[in-house]
Amino acid sequence: MTDQAQQAHPRQRRRGEELETAILDAAWQELVDVGFAKLTMESIAARAKTGVAVLYRRWPNKDDLVLAAIRHYGTTHPVEIPDTGNLRDDMIAILNTSIAARVGFATVVSATFSGLLTSAGLTPAEVREKVLTPGSSWSEGIYARAQERGEINLATTPAAVLTMPFDLMRHELLMTHKPIPAERIAEIVDDLFMPLVRLNRAP
Repeated sequence: MTDQAQQAHPRQRRRGEELETAILDAAWQELVDVGFAKLTMESIAARAKTGVAVLYRRWPNKDDLVLAAIRHYGTTHPVEIPDTGNLRDDMIAILNTSIAARVGFATVVSATFSGLLTSAGLTPAEVREKVLTPGSSWSEGIYARAQERGEINLATTPAAVLTMPFDLMRHELLMTHKPIPAERIAEIVDDLFMPLVRLNRAP
């Protein structure tokens, strides 16, 4: 880094979690502002006001740091899990809430896919697997409550049915980068999801 750059971005003395959070926040903001292709370890270090060597001690390359930044953003910006009292309305609410909160996130992540595919050979599915953290599924609490109310049988309902509403939502977000209309969400839940839940519920 040049002397001029160092003067423009004076380094700050931080350690541990505080420093790591600053780096991950800076990496995410760089991803938003310039995109994966133009993002560099040097630009992240400058934004985080730290040295490039500090980054390399934690992440061996740009790909790993970007994946960590995406995971960090998702963890620190959780989607509120609704509790309306029934499965159908819970699903409508979570899909509407998650869409409102995740359009920008989905846009940035989808734009990053091609860069990670070229750089690290990762497919979108593999990226998703890497950035998800245990227990981060929006549906876990909703389905657990529905099971207690007798609305769903998690032992007999295929995993593909449980993930379908979110998979369809994610697909439409990635394809359009626009909020999904409320009527489309209702179609996904009422015409596709709930009939399959009832079909797989044991007597």
